[in-house]
Amino acid sequence: MEPTPTARVLVIMPAWNEAEAVGNTVREVLATSGRYDVLVVNDGSTDNTAAVAEAAGATVLNLPFNLGVGGAMRAGFKYARRLGYHQVIQVDSDGQHDPSSIEEVLAGLRHADISIGARFADRGNYKVSGPRKWAMLFLAKVISSLAKTRLTDVTSGFRAGNDRAISQYLDHYPAEYLGDTIDSLVVAIRSGCTVTQVPVEMRVRQGGTPSHNPAKAAIYLGRSVFALLFALTRKRSTPAALAPEVAGVR
Repeated sequence: MEPTPTARVLVIMPAWNEAEAVGNTVREVLATSGRYDVLVVNDGSTDNTAAVAEAAGATVLNLPFNLGVGGAMRAGFKYARRLGYHQVIQVDSDGQHDPSSIEEVLAGLRHADISIGARFADRGNYKVSGPRKWAMLFLAKVISSLAKTRLTDVTSGFRAGNDRAISQYLDHYPAEYLGDTIDSLVVAIRSGCTVTQVPVEMRVRQGGTPSHNPAKAAIYLGRSVFALLFALTRKRSTPAALAPEVAGVR
């Protein structure tokens, strides 16, 4: 049976041991707009993330073990397609992505297939320094060249996709380490998806423990450069596999 098209937006939150923050984040998102549905992909948490998210009003998809953000998002995109959503947006379950900016990021889909909430676009005071900064500048420059538009924050996970982007992600969304941001974006661009960015402000983590310290963050970004080089060798999705644009939904 074909899914029934819906104008509602699926907010996908990958969550791993985020019991402290996920409940408030879900409530904030649901209070922001009546057209949002929240899917928390519980990525093998060992705490009570799933129960807290469900009590806050989210639909919870439980993965049997930790797959990482890429695997969790891949599961979210499959859910979106099965339920007939034409717009999705990824939001961190730790509350760093301000729910009040979701509509602004979604607005980018009026003229692009993928819209990135960008932290370094002359809005807010989010800053990075050291090796991480230089790695991010390098990645932004290279991927801007591929996308033929200026992108300043290609590692942001605060990003929305339309029907065409969902189709591309279903054909190729990497579950490997580092694949969720750099790899997925590069392959989507090379497969014909258009990209834009919208300036957003980042908030501090609303609870829980960060998975990265500054040293680990620098290593992460350094490895991202290698992820970029690997992504450039990936096979593109074939245009025939991508869904046609849906009138009035983009």
